[in-house]
Amino acid sequence: MPTSLVLERKGELSLRDIALDQTLTPTDVRIAVRTVGVCGSDVHYYTHGKIGPFVVTEPMVLGHEASGVVIEVGAQVTHLKVGDRVCMEPGIPDPTSRASKLGIYNVDPAVRFWATPPIHGCLTPEVVHPAAFTYLLPDNVSFAEGAMVEPFAIGMQAALRARIQPGDIGMVVGAGPIGMMTALAALAGGCAKVYVADLAQPKLDIIGAYPGIETINIRNTPADEAIAKATGGWGADVVFECSGAAPAILGLPKLARPGGGIVLVGMPVDPVPFDIVGLQAKELRVDTVFRYANVYDRAVSLIAAGKVDLTPLISLTMPFADSIAAFDRAAEGRETDVKIQIEMPAA
Repeated sequence: MPTSLVLERKGELSLRDIALDQTLTPTDVRIAVRTVGVCGSDVHYYTHGKIGPFVVTEPMVLGHEASGVVIEVGAQVTHLKVGDRVCMEPGIPDPTSRASKLGIYNVDPAVRFWATPPIHGCLTPEVVHPAAFTYLLPDNVSFAEGAMVEPFAIGMQAALRARIQPGDIGMVVGAGPIGMMTALAALAGGCAKVYVADLAQPKLDIIGAYPGIETINIRNTPADEAIAKATGGWGADVVFECSGAAPAILGLPKLARPGGGIVLVGMPVDPVPFDIVGLQAKELRVDTVFRYANVYDRAVSLIAAGKVDLTPLISLTMPFADSIAAFDRAAEGRETDVKIQIEMPAA
C-alpha cells in the first residue's frame, strides 16, 4: 500500500499507508506524482471537515493540483507514452452525461473530483488517471508550473465567462491565489489593464509586480472610488469577484461600467445579499464559475508560450515527508504566501 497524506478527520492529518484502487483500464495512464499544490479547498477540509454538502466521513487522501511522469499506459492510449511529463485535470465526468454532451462537464452531477469526499486525491506516490484528462507538458514547462495549471484553469474559466473584448479594463476583487490567477488570465485574454483590490499589501505587492496589473489597497481607498478615478467615473468593463466576502459582493454594481459584466468566482461560506437593483440600473451581466471545462490545454499552451509566468506565485516548496507541516503553514494564511507546493520523491 502506498504511503499517502491522509486526512483522518477534521483537524487530523497523517502520513501512512492506505489502500487505494489503482487498477489501470485500457484508457488510463499510471503516473508517478512529482509536484502537488496545496489548495484552499484541501486546507478547508483539513480545518473544517467539510465544504458545503461535501463532508469528510472517512479517511481521504488530499491533493488535486498535480504534475508527474507517465510510467504505464493503457492499451488504447495513443497520445501519451511512458516517460512523458504531464499534468492532470482532477475532475473526471461521466462522458455520457447530459452535461458532458453539452460541453459543460464541470457541472456534471456525477463528476468525480480528486480530494472531494469520497474521492481520494493525489498526495500519494502514484495515481491512475484517464488519459483524456492528462496533458503533456512541453519541455520548457516545469513540474512546479504543471501543478499550477489547475488553479490557473479557474482563472481561465473566469476570463472566458467574462467575454473579454480586446482592450477591456478588468477589475479583480480579492488577491488570493485564485484572484491572482484570474487577473493574469484576464490579461492573457485581452484586457489592457487589470486592477486588483485587497487589504493585504504583501499579496498586492506580489501581483502588482506583473506588467499590466495595478493594485488597490482597500484599507486606504474604497475599491469603487479607486476604479472610478482610474476610469474617469465610467467603471471597469469586467469585474471578477474572487474574495467570496459578503460586503464585496454587495458592492459589485459600483465597480462595473454600464452594460459591463460581473463574474462570480469566489465562494461565500454562507448565502450573501445581492444588490439586484444596482445590477439592473446598469444592465450588468452576471456570470458564475464552478471549476473549469475545456481550458486545461489552453492554460498549458499559454504557460509554454511565455504569455503567463506563474513561478513568482510559488511561495514555498516542501518535501513530501514534511507535507503535514506544509498544510499547517497553509492553514496559517500568511499574507506573504500565495501557493505552497509539495514535492514528491523522484522514483
